[in-house]
Amino acid sequence: MSTRARILEVAADLVAKSPDGGASTRAVCEAAQVGAPALYRYFGDKEGLLSAVVDHGFDAYLATKRERGDTADPVQDLRDGWDSHVEFALRNPNLYRLMNSPAMRTPPAAALESHRVLTRDLERAAAQGMLRIAPEPAAQMIMSANVGVALMLVGRPATFTDDSMSVRVRDAVHAAVFVPEAGDSKPDDVGEAQIPSAANRLRALLHGSPRAGLSKAESALMAEWLDRVSNAAGSRAADDAEIDRSG
Repeated sequence: MSTRARILEVAADLVAKSPDGGASTRAVCEAAQVGAPALYRYFGDKEGLLSAVVDHGFDAYLATKRERGDTADPVQDLRDGWDSHVEFALRNPNLYRLMNSPAMRTPPAAALESHRVLTRDLERAAAQGMLRIAPEPAAQMIMSANVGVALMLVGRPATFTDDSMSVRVRDAVHAAVFVPEAGDSKPDDVGEAQIPSAANRLRALLHGSPRAGLSKAESALMAEWLDRVSNAAGSRAADDAEIDRSG
């Protein structure tokens, strides 16, 4: 095992076993039997080391997403992705808290890749006419809710004891993002969702077709228009859905 790999393994083990999820550089150096100059040479500083620990620990989880392959149902893939995200957090609480710590000035590469996987699945859903809003804001909504649920379950287990809470939050967020299935909604609900879903589908199809007959400037303008239509209509649909739930 290389010196870098040994430092990383030791740091990951210390983080996992620490009561507060922390690990000092001195403790890492002592456990790995290396001097501080070696640690700083490989990782730059403590934040660089902790960021590498997160990427190291999260890599196995991301590997399943990389190897999964796309199914014909992106919405189900997104449901499964939410659930596996929460399961990973519960299995690796210290690592997950570290990954989402505001003290990390630069997001770990693992967090950025996770967001890209989510956005890619949402773009697939958009291409099939399943989205109420554009993929980018949909990804922000889903990721922020997913991370929030996972952090509450990890950080406050005595308060968040309902095993079904994650699924209920997931379904509520997805209801605001995805077009309702015909069997789950009234005809008027489906009609309201058709405008944003059509806009998102056209945007996704144009993005995937470099020979759409539009110049670069025209493509950018068309994307801006479609985003406006999608976001405005999607907001109205979400507001109506909230009124229906509260009424």
